[in-house]
Amino acid sequence: MQQVKIFKSVDNELGDMEVQINRWIAESKVKILSIHGNIAPQAGKHGIQGSFSAADVLVIVLYEA
Repeated sequence: MQQVKIFKSVDNELGDMEVQINRWIAESKVKILSIHGNIAPQAGKHGIQGSFSAADVLVIVLYEA
Protein backbone atom coordinates (compact mmCIF):
# COMPACT_ATOMS: atom_id res chain seq x y z
CA MET A 1 0.00 0.00 0.00
CA GLN A 2 1.35 3.45 -0.92
CA GLN A 3 1.65 6.01 1.85
CA VAL A 4 3.01 9.52 2.35
CA LYS A 5 5.42 10.87 4.97
CA ILE A 6 5.86 14.65 5.28
CA PHE A 7 8.88 16.36 6.82
CA LYS A 8 8.91 20.10 7.58
CA SER A 9 11.81 22.29 8.65
CA VAL A 10 13.55 25.57 7.86
CA ASP A 11 16.44 26.10 5.47
CA ASN A 12 19.04 26.77 8.16
CA GLU A 13 18.34 23.30 9.63
CA LEU A 14 18.65 21.27 6.40
CA GLY A 15 21.44 19.09 7.78
CA ASP A 16 19.28 18.00 10.70
CA MET A 17 16.35 17.37 8.38
CA GLU A 18 18.51 15.23 6.09
CA VAL A 19 19.65 13.14 9.07
CA GLN A 20 16.03 12.77 10.24
CA ILE A 21 14.82 11.64 6.80
CA ASN A 22 17.68 9.20 6.27
CA ARG A 23 17.23 7.75 9.76
CA TRP A 24 13.50 7.29 9.15
CA ILE A 25 14.18 5.52 5.83
CA ALA A 26 16.77 3.19 7.41
CA GLU A 27 14.65 2.36 10.46
CA SER A 28 11.33 1.92 8.67
CA LYS A 29 12.79 -0.30 5.91
CA VAL A 30 10.18 0.90 3.42
CA LYS A 31 10.48 1.04 -0.37
CA ILE A 32 10.82 4.70 -1.42
CA LEU A 33 8.84 5.49 -4.57
CA SER A 34 9.61 9.22 -4.80
CA ILE A 35 10.86 12.19 -2.82
CA HIS A 36 9.85 15.77 -3.62
CA GLY A 37 10.70 18.98 -1.83
CA ASN A 38 9.89 22.66 -1.82
CA ILE A 39 11.46 25.75 -0.28
CA ALA A 40 9.18 28.70 0.47
CA PRO A 41 10.89 31.99 1.45
CA GLN A 42 9.31 33.83 4.36
CA ALA A 43 8.49 37.51 4.17
CA GLY A 44 9.75 39.68 7.01
CA LYS A 45 8.06 42.85 8.30
CA HIS A 46 6.16 44.85 5.70
CA GLY A 47 6.24 41.91 3.25
CA ILE A 48 9.93 42.31 2.45
CA GLN A 49 12.12 39.24 2.84
CA GLY A 50 14.86 39.99 5.34
CA SER A 51 18.38 38.76 4.89
CA PHE A 52 18.03 36.56 7.98
CA SER A 53 14.53 35.23 7.36
CA ALA A 54 14.45 31.45 7.30
CA ALA A 55 12.64 29.68 4.48
CA ASP A 56 10.23 26.83 5.15
CA VAL A 57 11.30 23.50 3.68
CA LEU A 58 8.81 20.74 2.97
CA VAL A 59 9.83 17.25 1.87
CA ILE A 60 7.22 14.70 0.81
CA VAL A 61 8.20 11.04 0.66
CA LEU A 62 5.97 8.60 -1.20
CA TYR A 63 6.67 5.06 -0.05
CA GLU A 64 5.29 1.58 -0.11
CA ALA A 65 4.74 -0.24 3.16
